[in-house]
Amino acid sequence: MTAAAPEPKATMGQPVPRYDATAKVTGRATYGSDMPLDNPAYAFLVTSAIARGRINSFDLGDAKRVRGVIDIVTHENAPKLKESKLFSNGGYAGTTIQPLKSADIAHDGEIIAVVVAESYEAAREAANRVKVSYSAATPSASFDSPGTTKAAAKGQNAQFREDPQVGDFAKAFEEAEVKLTASYDTPTQHHNPMELFSTSCAWMGDDLVIYEPSQYVYGLKNGVAEQLSIDADKVRVVNPYVGGGFGSRGSMTPRTAIIAGIAKGLNRPVKLVPTRDQGFTIATYRAETRHEIKLGASRDGKLVALRHEGAEVSSRADAYCVGGTKTTTRLYACPNVDSLVSIVRADRNTPGFMRSPPEVPYLFALESAMDELAVKLNMDPVELRRVNDTTNEPIGGKPYTSRSLMACFDAAAKAFGWSQRSAAPRSMSDGDWLVGYGCASTCYPTQMGPSAARVRLQRDGRTRVEIAGHEIGTGAYTIIAQTAADRLGVPLEKVSVFIGDSDLPPAPVAGGSNSTASACSAVMMVCDQVRQKLFKAVMPNESLTDKAKETVGIGQTPTTQAAKSDRPLDLEKAFDALGASVVEEYGEWKPDGAPLDSFKAMHSGHVRLVGGAALKDKIAYAFGAEFVEVRINRLTHEIRAPRLVGAFAAGRIMNPRTARSQLMGGLIWGMSSALLEATEIDERTARYVNDNFADYLVPVNADVPGVEVILLSEQDDHINPAGAKGLGELANVGTNAAICNAIYHATGQRIRKLPVRLENIEA
Repeated sequence: MTAAAPEPKATMGQPVPRYDATAKVTGRATYGSDMPLDNPAYAFLVTSAIARGRINSFDLGDAKRVRGVIDIVTHENAPKLKESKLFSNGGYAGTTIQPLKSADIAHDGEIIAVVVAESYEAAREAANRVKVSYSAATPSASFDSPGTTKAAAKGQNAQFREDPQVGDFAKAFEEAEVKLTASYDTPTQHHNPMELFSTSCAWMGDDLVIYEPSQYVYGLKNGVAEQLSIDADKVRVVNPYVGGGFGSRGSMTPRTAIIAGIAKGLNRPVKLVPTRDQGFTIATYRAETRHEIKLGASRDGKLVALRHEGAEVSSRADAYCVGGTKTTTRLYACPNVDSLVSIVRADRNTPGFMRSPPEVPYLFALESAMDELAVKLNMDPVELRRVNDTTNEPIGGKPYTSRSLMACFDAAAKAFGWSQRSAAPRSMSDGDWLVGYGCASTCYPTQMGPSAARVRLQRDGRTRVEIAGHEIGTGAYTIIAQTAADRLGVPLEKVSVFIGDSDLPPAPVAGGSNSTASACSAVMMVCDQVRQKLFKAVMPNESLTDKAKETVGIGQTPTTQAAKSDRPLDLEKAFDALGASVVEEYGEWKPDGAPLDSFKAMHSGHVRLVGGAALKDKIAYAFGAEFVEVRINRLTHEIRAPRLVGAFAAGRIMNPRTARSQLMGGLIWGMSSALLEATEIDERTARYVNDNFADYLVPVNADVPGVEVILLSEQDDHINPAGAKGLGELANVGTNAAICNAIYHATGQRIRKLPVRLENIEA
């Protein structure tokens, strides 16, 4: 094995190469804008140059004189669309702000016109010639801007149902032997996936086909159907490959239905490929946040009081929030906990999911505060976490299904060389470089959603697996193929996987790190149904069902752990007994504790994820520990992060190769979150300034010379049939805090606002 393909440990699958590797490196993988269309027209967006106000008028004369222009669509002639509720409030939309509905402008970069032409170049040229007269009003940009409003998130956002609390925080904090109060800030950040936010729409009579990179084809299918007031069966979404998502493609954005409506009116396909800068305002982003942490502890380091108050910026129209206190209040043992999350409304586009949406900003605050508390206690930060480790979360007292946090700390600390750390700030150096070590916990809730699959097995072992999952670069094709091959006992090279199409059996959104647990559990169940049918043909009096271990397949034949591929099955003999050469089964799986309407919701594109802290009798999380080394030049204040080490435990690791890749990418993104990424906002105009790849900073190879990922073996029999915890969003949590903790160790300077740039380092 190699570093890229780690030797599998217990509870791990084989590190086989990616199923789709050849297609991607040879260019055969087709993305949304690659799909061939018959005689398409090309669309180009015109977006608002103000953040608040109204459009007085358009001057379209010069634009219409560009050769090849077909039409220019504004609010005056746009197709009328039905409004959709916000995704996080039970709808499909990433924002309820509907462009081209009226002359009103809700945020900078709002779509105000669509130019349609015979070529992309003509559409772009004409769009640049559109002249707009505005009546601009003074916008509110962010937290401290005049005109913003602030209110508690609970009661505004359907997904945020509690401000966790237990005990008497005020009394415990007052009486605590050691107290810490600190405030932290995180900035606006944008996803910037490599694939642009393209949309192609083609009508065949009354049937619409959408080619668009999506993390939820069933949600997009049903959402667009709702907006167009047509039957969802008339809409098909196709995207076999997605060039990165990170949450930005998890919900429906307004552009899709607009392009579909224009294509319907023209009676020809329309292709839209927005520009990079337009992606900053026509899609979602990570909202900036503010936090106040109060910790009280005894002299031995045990927490006695914890309060986390967070605030998030959202748009005027939508009460979007991520509310990470549901995690931070449950991470450590503490008998007295209080919390509050608030939403600040400003004249901005609506934020949305961005990789580890709650945990990245909220654990930055908590894990930074834990390091500060360790300094106050003169205690090793690892040992502080050890004395506050727990097998039961403090809010409801529910046990963790499994928790390997300290095992991760021990493994990562050993690999990193933490024991060589000199505890005093500014005590380690190498020439002109101050050296600092820092660490932080990471965790992410284990979530699952109802999912369906169809599996077809032929006599010669060839297998076809169909599920409307999503390949966003994480290896979905690979692990689905591995699951089927392992369960059916057929060679991996004989398995074909079909995903990314809403005509296939439904799967949940590729978000919340649920895809492996959900899709693989469904595929396992259906493969077991195939094996059950074949075994019954050979041995009609024997059942494979082991009632003590049956998985949850509502409305389907119960399936079992006993139907594993290690039980021999002679395919030739089984198919002869069955009198057929092909077996095909369809099944729908839902996790224990899922709502009664889960299957109906699954088909209608509504999310019903369960897990994390929301389980009835238990709490399910994946855990990890991250260690970083930073070096800061004492003369120039240049900041480098030469080493990142992370150890992670996430139940069954389906493929160590793809898992390592995701975790390594997460560590790098976590470093980027700490030192590089921030969307700069002009406070006067509420407009994004660095809406491009030249000025929006992301790491390159030279920024990350050393990244080590350690995969721990962990078995969890309480979560799902696959035994898998999500890990796609695990590794970029906590890294930003570990970086800042290391900067403190190197310099003695505590920085509580991200990102940290060299100008933030004091002499």
